[in-house]
Order: sequence, then C-alpha cells, then structure tokens
Amino acid sequence: MFKVGLTRDFSTPDGTLTYKDIGLDILDNTEGLEYEFLDVYRSPVTADMLQDYDAVISMAPSYNDESFKGVHRLKAICRFGVGYDMVNLKACSDANVLVTITRGAVNHSVAEAVVTWMLALSHRLLEKNRLVRNGDWAQRSHYMGSELRGRTLGIIGLGGIGTKLVDMLQTFGMNAPLAFDPYIDKDRAKTFGVELVDLHDLMRKSDFISINCPLTDETRNLIREYELSLVKKEVYIINTARGGIINEDDLLKSLNNHSIAGYATDVFANEPPSDDNPLYKMENVILAPHCIAWTHEMFREMGRKACQQVVQVAQGKIPDDVVNTDILDNWKLRLAITD
Repeated sequence: MFKVGLTRDFSTPDGTLTYKDIGLDILDNTEGLEYEFLDVYRSPVTADMLQDYDAVISMAPSYNDESFKGVHRLKAICRFGVGYDMVNLKACSDANVLVTITRGAVNHSVAEAVVTWMLALSHRLLEKNRLVRNGDWAQRSHYMGSELRGRTLGIIGLGGIGTKLVDMLQTFGMNAPLAFDPYIDKDRAKTFGVELVDLHDLMRKSDFISINCPLTDETRNLIREYELSLVKKEVYIINTARGGIINEDDLLKSLNNHSIAGYATDVFANEPPSDDNPLYKMENVILAPHCIAWTHEMFREMGRKACQQVVQVAQGKIPDDVVNTDILDNWKLRLAITD
C-alpha cells in the first residue's frame, strides 16, 4: 500500500478539512493508495513524522537536515504552492526525495490579487474608507487618487503570475509593461508585450512595481536602500512573493520619508510579524497575512495538482513540476523506472 501523509494544517483539531476542496477525491479514486493527516503540526517537520510515508503533501511547515535522518521510505514532498524556500532542497536531494510544486495553479488568483491592490492603492481605498468612518467627509478633496491608465507596471519575475498579470491589465489602458528577469530572453518577453530591462531601469521608470519572483540566495535583499532611492515618489510597490526580497528596514525608511507613495504586502521577513511592526501604523500601507490570493478556486487547483503528483509517484512515474531535477537519475534508479 502506497501511504500518503498530509501535514496537519490541512485539518482542524476535530479532524475536518480546513479548506473546502483540496482534490482528495483523486486520492480516494486511486487503488493501492491510502492517506491520512499527520498527528501534529510541527515546523520544522521531524523525521519521526515522515518515516511511515511514501509521499507527503505539505503546506506551511519547513524541512531541514534533521527532517530526513533515518527516513528511507519517503519518495516525494509535494509542496502545496509554488514557493519552496521553507524546504531545504539539499537535504531533500541528499535523502533522494523529490520536491514538487503546484506550478500554474496560483497564477490567476495571485495576479487578480495584485490588480486588486493596484486599484486599492491608487484610488486610496482604505484612506477614503477611514474618512467616512471617522466623520471626516469634508476632507475628501485632500485624498485624490490616480488611474491605472497611462501608467507603467514593472514586474520583478516574469513567470506564470507575471504573465497572467500582464494579460489581466490590458483592459486598463496602461503603458507597455517592463520586467526584470535574468532567466527570460527578450524574444520570449516580446511575445507577452513586455520589455525586458535591468532592475535599476525598472525601479526608475515604473509607477507600480509588482514582486513576483521566488526567494532564493540570489533574490534575498534584491531591493535595498539604493534600489528604493531610484523610484518615483508616486510609485506603489506590491509584494505577493516572499518577505526578504525587499529589505524591510530600508522599505520602512522610504515609507517614513514619503519617497514612495504606498506599499501592499502579503508577506513579511518574519511571519507572523511582531505586534509592534511599524507597517501597522502607516496609512499608505495595505497588509494581508500571507493569504491575499487564497480562494476556493486556487486551493482546488493546487490540491488537484498536488494529489495528481502523488498519484504519479505511486504509479512509478516522474511527477510534474519537480524542483530538484538534479536527482532524477538517482531517483529513477531507486524506483527502477525509466522515462
């Protein structure tokens, strides 16, 4: 029997599903496979939690070297999402465990969330809401907004989310978008109607900056004091990727100095952030607890992808969207399978 574990954050303490639909019918309809929720939630995940499973569908917890000590049965960790910075890839590869992500399943929802924030920031939605609630109706003339029309979007990371965002924004009459992505060539960018530029050009020319790249050693603190010094004072920055890509201390300085117009973020350098985080008190900042894009539709699509990847492994196939592809040859030998 191929045994699958789901991390405990998929289930409430009384054993009911936390989310409406995560594709479990795919597992239910697969012969020779059984699944259960891990008994406890622990991060990092410990080896005793993994040793009885062939595959794990994982949402939030992290994995480190100790997670795989003495674990021999596990073949794959199927990450529920597209980020994988919480998973120590080297530790997984050393243990011959594949890591997969649900590439593509989040594109629509995250792009839609970015558009929501662009409109909310530029039309000063929260500030106008407070005017009414605080009885400051007469102050409304001091809170003029701006349209997306004729503005320029700069995208950091032109992957699936970034390209979906470009597609969604076509109706708003914006200028041709800019993108910084060293892994995309100019010809491919042109097919999406996007001009590739270097990071500093993007910071200088954009009216909106959307951060959509993964957090890696290469992108950690990608945007710091110097990069923030290049932007227009009217710029809005939106981060739906990961905290740590933009240096929070340097960002706070820019917000305090009013050298950027506003900021919206779903992610923080430390999650959850401390109770005294200065971002809480800023009127031109919109915050969400790493769930701005969470929708029933997105969770259904992520779930179906993750469950299908588990079935592929159970059937002796290479699953879709493997991150640590460098171990595929050894992994295939382990399962005695071929392409």
